[in-house]
Amino acid sequence: MQTLGIDIGGSALKGAPVDTTTGRLTGERFRIDTPENLTPAAMAKAVAAMAAHFKWRGPIGVGFPGVIEDATIWTSANLHKKFIGTDGAKLFGRAAGCPVAMVNDAAAAGIAEMHFGAGRGFMGKTLLLTLGTGVGSCFAYQGVVTPLELGHFPWGQDGVSVERFIAASVLDQQKLSWPEWGGRLRDYVAVLEKLLWPELIIIGGGVSADHRKFFKYIKPRAQLVPAEFFNNAGIVGAAIWAAEKK
Repeated sequence: MQTLGIDIGGSALKGAPVDTTTGRLTGERFRIDTPENLTPAAMAKAVAAMAAHFKWRGPIGVGFPGVIEDATIWTSANLHKKFIGTDGAKLFGRAAGCPVAMVNDAAAAGIAEMHFGAGRGFMGKTLLLTLGTGVGSCFAYQGVVTPLELGHFPWGQDGVSVERFIAASVLDQQKLSWPEWGGRLRDYVAVLEKLLWPELIIIGGGVSADHRKFFKYIKPRAQLVPAEFFNNAGIVGAAIWAAEKK
């Protein structure tokens, strides 16, 4: 089945049509840069532009960086606060003129990796972290993916959200070296291992393409692997989600 997958991030929308039986993109990925703090109405126009770019008239899966219940958005840490309480499926569906299924962005990445990527065939406890503008997370057991919000608990004496310390974006913002950033990830992952005892940890997001530069500093108990879909995981997983919800 062909489905359009869209991954909404803190700085851009990325999308592509996906063959949901294989997880392969069937068209070249398209990116639309989005200004900081874009309103829901403006984001809906960007989603419509994405659909128009591909001349799309079928189902669309949208991965969104926040808590999603049914299609309602309840948090938007790195996006406009007016998204909170919005029915994303209606907002984006009306704009694009297509049926839309909403899913948490990290859960979408987890769905892609568990179906066709680094976690395929693995039935044990799996933790997936997506490192980008913020930090996304999900957990899988017996292949079933559950979204989490492990990037937002307080960290350090100041109690600032942990993603302010470990998101991939802080590499440039704080001019960190790979060993410095890797050390932060080591401390963070050590806490998560004590809480969740995963057997497999998958690191996703665009920075996962550079995993050889920082994996050696993390040293977890669990097996540690990079996401196979790299920065396309959210697109593929959102498309799979929409296909399964059809």
